[in-house]
Amino acid sequence: MHIRHAVAGVALAICLVSPTQLLAAATPNATLTQRHKFDIHVQPLSSALRELSVQSGVRILFPYDEVAAIRSRRIQGWLSTQDALARLLAGTDLTSSPAGEGVIALAAPANRSAARRSPLALQYAQASLPGAGTQAMAMAPAPEPAEDATPIIVTGTRTTNRTVAESLAPIDVLGEKDLESSGKQSVRDLLGTLVPSINVSNNGAGASWAVRTLSLRGLGGDQLLVLVNGKRRHNSATLFINGSVQNGQSPPDLDLIPGNAIQRIEVLRDGASAQYGSDAIAGVVNVILKNDTAGGAALTLGSTADNGGEQGRWQIDNGFSIGPDGGYIHLAADGVLQAGTLVKGSAIGGTYYPTGDPRNANPDLDRYRGKAGQPEVIGGNVSYDAMLPVGDSLEGYSFGTYSKRHAAGWLTYRTPAALNNIIEIYPEGYIPRIHVYDEDFQYALGLRGKIGGGVHFDISSTYSQDEVKYKQTTSLNPSMGTASPTTFYLGKIRFDEWTNNLDLSKEFDVGLAGPLSLAVGAEYKKNKFMIGAGDPESYINGNYVSPPGSWLAGQQRTGVGAQGVTGFVPEGAGSWSRSNWSAYANVEGKIVEGLEFGLAGRHEDYTDFGTTNTGKASLRIEPMRGFAIRGTASTGFRAPTLQQQHYASSSTIGVIQNGVSVLLPVQALPVEGAAARALGAVPLKAEKSVNFSAGIVLTPAPNLNLTVDAYQIKIKDRILLSETLSGPTVISALEAAGIYGIAGGLIFSNAADTRTRGLDIVGTYRAGLGDMGLATISLSANFNKTIFTHIDPVPGPIAASGLALIGRTKQGDLTEGTPRDKFIANVLWEKDDFNMNLRATRFGKIVQRANATAFHTADFTACAVNVVSDVCFRDYVDEELKPKVIVDLEIGYKLTKGVKLSVGANNLLNTYPNKLKPVNQFVGFLYNAYAPYGISGGFYYGRLNLEF
Repeated sequence: MHIRHAVAGVALAICLVSPTQLLAAATPNATLTQRHKFDIHVQPLSSALRELSVQSGVRILFPYDEVAAIRSRRIQGWLSTQDALARLLAGTDLTSSPAGEGVIALAAPANRSAARRSPLALQYAQASLPGAGTQAMAMAPAPEPAEDATPIIVTGTRTTNRTVAESLAPIDVLGEKDLESSGKQSVRDLLGTLVPSINVSNNGAGASWAVRTLSLRGLGGDQLLVLVNGKRRHNSATLFINGSVQNGQSPPDLDLIPGNAIQRIEVLRDGASAQYGSDAIAGVVNVILKNDTAGGAALTLGSTADNGGEQGRWQIDNGFSIGPDGGYIHLAADGVLQAGTLVKGSAIGGTYYPTGDPRNANPDLDRYRGKAGQPEVIGGNVSYDAMLPVGDSLEGYSFGTYSKRHAAGWLTYRTPAALNNIIEIYPEGYIPRIHVYDEDFQYALGLRGKIGGGVHFDISSTYSQDEVKYKQTTSLNPSMGTASPTTFYLGKIRFDEWTNNLDLSKEFDVGLAGPLSLAVGAEYKKNKFMIGAGDPESYINGNYVSPPGSWLAGQQRTGVGAQGVTGFVPEGAGSWSRSNWSAYANVEGKIVEGLEFGLAGRHEDYTDFGTTNTGKASLRIEPMRGFAIRGTASTGFRAPTLQQQHYASSSTIGVIQNGVSVLLPVQALPVEGAAARALGAVPLKAEKSVNFSAGIVLTPAPNLNLTVDAYQIKIKDRILLSETLSGPTVISALEAAGIYGIAGGLIFSNAADTRTRGLDIVGTYRAGLGDMGLATISLSANFNKTIFTHIDPVPGPIAASGLALIGRTKQGDLTEGTPRDKFIANVLWEKDDFNMNLRATRFGKIVQRANATAFHTADFTACAVNVVSDVCFRDYVDEELKPKVIVDLEIGYKLTKGVKLSVGANNLLNTYPNKLKPVNQFVGFLYNAYAPYGISGGFYYGRLNLEF
């Protein structure tokens, strides 16, 4: 409480300070603070300085010999001259100082030996305006275009001049060229393709498949924090139920950010809870939106080779200047029309038509009814990023995204003879079709700049919301019999997040080799989660009993509510909210040349489960130029989401009865609800982690970079969704809580501790090929293994039924459900107007553990009679997904200035995952959906790009 009052007092004092006092900074040289639109490509630093002079009108004097071997980095956007120059010099030993009105002089360290400099270098060259003389121009070589190897990063640091090579923790930067040449159609797939430690989950069931999640370093999608322009991105309202490796998660949906609005993406592969708060246990993805006044458009058309899935995607974006002082707004929009794929399935096993139907004599007759594949999607995203200077030292800014999406897909087939089919309505059985309607937005507004004493500040407010409505067609409520409708409104869920930030930073000269950077800040965040009930027909129990003379006469039909996904019940509907505040401090500095450190600490206070403190320490040692050692140690946390605390809905999934998996309704039970408490559930608490990483950075040449980073992440009290709990004890608990017709339950718990260890290797080489152009070659790999170090005892009521909260299936999803290793080899070749990008990705072994035993023969076909014998065995039949190599290719050619045509393929060789063993094909699926590259085969496309 004392800390809370202190922070509140500081925040109030800042708000009460007179504006004239805040703006009482020393007036700098007006020429240097004037903003310009800079566009300086990667090239030798000498020629980059000349371009800066041309674009700003400021003369720059520099020692040519000291800069000749240094590569510049990309500078783009509206900046003051001094900020643009600071970015060019970041990572060098050069310093700048005024040398008269409109003149800047650069100098090397005084202790550098003059004997190393040539007489020519001692003469200062002048980068001046065109027409002012040719001597300086002749001294610098012509610009050589290349990809930016040392971009300034803004993720994982509070300083403004740190590069990727100088980062205290491993970080990947994906620029516009990576986005354009990757061939991927979404931000999610782009990250899974280019970052070896990220995997995309393409499996799921029920409402889960509409959103795909990312796994960084083998952890969950909600253990990865997503930022947009450095501000927290909200989570999806959707909670993954029966989504296999995604179970129990509600991560941010990256597909709702326009891909053409992105300038670059920074991926911090390190725990960062002390810097950014909850969810950053695995790392951070920071999406930086475009802030220039350029524009472009693109049209992509494509399809799979065998399974349909035709897709059209259009994109357009453009930036515009606002006012005379460098203000801008960049607008972007994209839209997609994606047909669903229908992938070959297997014949449906078991009883099919009613007894006595002659068609049962031919088990292969028309039993290929499954419709596995990607969903049908129609959607659009729009975004903006804007900035407007306010006076000489302040700027207001705002950005936002808005999206609408309708996704529809097929669930699991119900046979004509099934208890959950009404044969009078569906004489050939049916497949429920789920429709998911997403409406999503995020808007941010802020003010940043300098105040008195050289303090930089950034104050902002961000509001976001994700609302999801569910509808189901070609379904029915079996408990209503022939009176059941076939179309249902299932209800809606909504998640709101309001985040407010104040960040202050200042550099101090304390006698170290470099300035000491101090940043402090505070955050207030409020979340709200809402569930709206569906139509009564989507959840009621009609108690229908088949009448005499009909199929299954006298039997009460299984299945309460709409089949596939059951509607939200009024008892589970409601609205819940919570708030939290936090305060952080971050210090970075260079003690001596070659020795840098970083320290961060954070305090969080939640209204619903208490407080937590996290810290982080980082160290980087560079004993010689081109070789550095870096390491971090940190603690982290992840707060349980409101969805995990309060979600209550049913889905029709496989429930084991008498050793056989049967499709029955199973309900997620809120941990504080009566049914969950009766089964031993307790309120959720935050996950806590301890992260260690250590690595080396090798830069033996300006065009060669190699990083190797090892890591260990221990998570205590990991929040996991249970196995499907069923049986008399569970049903009694459900009925005592007023929940009838449900065959099982799922509950969340902090039931386990895990440990993840791994290794990241990333190498990049940029080769000038002379007349043959430029080749960028990258080789990267990730090795990762997660184990359970502790599992809590099973609560008494569940243990008495012989059930487990975290059984072999859930353990397998976390330990073996993502690739054990992943290798990426990529070559980007550019020559004049031609470019080719070739990439091969090898995904390591994945294992899908069975949740029940099965009767099978030696060749894994189902036994004719389910009795153990010399020819019939009963055990768990796990599915091993063997390593596969996926090849992607894109070839592009610039037809004329601003017009480019590309053709390409994702999964060029049309590779499919392993087929399931015959005994596991009983519901009509043929391929293993755990494959991170999907089950739809190769996607082939053409794209037209315009620049304006």
